[in-house]
Amino acid sequence: MRALRTTRRSLLGTMAALPALTLPAVVRAAEPDLAGLRDLTADARPIGPDERRARLAKAQALMKAAGVGAVLIEPGASLVYFTGIQWGRSERLTAAILPVEGEACIVTPFFEEPRTRETLAIPAEVRVWQEDEDPLTTVAGFLADRKLTNLPVAIEETVRYFAVDGLQKNGLRVTSANPIVRGCRTIKSPAEIALMQLATDITIAAYRFVHARVEKGMRQRDVSALMDAATRKLGGDPEFSMVLVGEGAAYPHGTKTPSPVSDGAIVLMDCGCNVLGYQSDVSRTFVHGAATVKQRTVWEQVARGQQVAFAAATLGASAGSVDDAVRRYYASIGYGPDYKLPGLSHRTGHGIGLDGHEPVNLVRGERTALAPGMCFSNEPGIYIPGSFGVRLEDCFHMTEAGPKWFSEPPRSIDAPMG
Repeated sequence: MRALRTTRRSLLGTMAALPALTLPAVVRAAEPDLAGLRDLTADARPIGPDERRARLAKAQALMKAAGVGAVLIEPGASLVYFTGIQWGRSERLTAAILPVEGEACIVTPFFEEPRTRETLAIPAEVRVWQEDEDPLTTVAGFLADRKLTNLPVAIEETVRYFAVDGLQKNGLRVTSANPIVRGCRTIKSPAEIALMQLATDITIAAYRFVHARVEKGMRQRDVSALMDAATRKLGGDPEFSMVLVGEGAAYPHGTKTPSPVSDGAIVLMDCGCNVLGYQSDVSRTFVHGAATVKQRTVWEQVARGQQVAFAAATLGASAGSVDDAVRRYYASIGYGPDYKLPGLSHRTGHGIGLDGHEPVNLVRGERTALAPGMCFSNEPGIYIPGSFGVRLEDCFHMTEAGPKWFSEPPRSIDAPMG
């Protein structure tokens, strides 16, 4: 999925470099205004070598406590997190092996070694395999050299089956790496939170720019293109910009039948970007023109739902209890119950960081206790099939004093961007 997003971003960058005539008309029309936006990322600081060393040290301490010899990680956010390597997945294995002691090892095809080293940000051995060789035998060889074959290899949860199967065929035992990888990634450092804050600031600034320029007759893709253009001009790398209008907003991810903006129509936008890999995720719902009593009522109920979730997110509380609190409130005003519609048909929130959606989720039954450094979305929408839906989404992170917003929720449907 990350590889697909990387491809999409590269295409968007190419599009931005083409002559203006190739850009959507709505973006061309906004170019004079876009010129007034400034890049907010000039002072953004990437994750430094000291923090990466600390990540490996923490992972190794967790491995030692779990009796694990090494962790195997394929390309994706976890590979970036531990090694800095930005890589897409293919049938040719590139992977990191984090041993319980000593430097990491990167296993990659021989002809890819120079490119693999381009983004490698930690000291690591690099072992290559040729096209007629089994890369998992190369992995097993590294573990044998480190005298780790008597201990299980922990598998990061997104690793593909062929890699797991290959390890087992080489006589290695496997186990889940969730306690180790999640144990590191779930708790964000101040440097990570700063990048997420910057990504959120960009998304909010782009929302304010776009909201003032939404007009009757605009297609959903027009509004999305304008949001992406503003985000790029502000220095963010667009990840997604979903726009739902009218009845389409009654379905959390829309329908195949888009609607143009019209007077009195609900417009639901769900957008995010990344800054140096760290992501934002913000949703706003507004009405083009005057809101009806029903639209205003539902909007205010969702705004209250966000505050209920925020108040429930206390240190030590289970992540699931936040979702429970919202569902109790919605049931008390006639929605649901549970996941039934009209009401809230999805979880209250998800973890966020290098991935837009990552553990831990604010969902029923999730027992993980909230702790400083955890980051979540807060998006308890209300959806009314055949009519419309409202979603307000702002992310927060846990501090020693409790939850803190990355972006302040709007207070009124009349000022939906704050």
